[in-house]
Amino acid sequence: MKYYYDRSFDSISFDEAIEKVTASLKDQGFGVLTEIDIQATLKKKLNEDFRPYRILGACNPPYALKALSAEDMIGAMLPCNVVVQEKDGKVIVAAIDPVASMQAVDNEALAPIATEIREKLKVAIDNI
Repeated sequence: MKYYYDRSFDSISFDEAIEKVTASLKDQGFGVLTEIDIQATLKKKLNEDFRPYRILGACNPPYALKALSAEDMIGAMLPCNVVVQEKDGKVIVAAIDPVASMQAVDNEALAPIATEIREKLKVAIDNI
């Protein structure tokens, strides 16, 4: 099973993609809680050059509450990560597939929550 959903874009810049992803996530009820700039981090910590690559930690509070109410340790798998990277002249946006990640948790109550979040993340990416 593929553990993420992704799309490639050749008509927008990396910075535009970050803005569009953030806005599209917001339209689906997500906020971006964290932003990790992998390129800057690898340069600072290892003096290595790396392509533009950001990890956005997205959270939809009502669904986070549902998941935490169903499984108290599910916080170890939150927030939902969305990757924006520039590779081979394209910008690629990918989001975790919560259905795939929740298969590691033996709790049937999480399945419908994960399915709804997967659809919201897919719509957010498709609407970029």
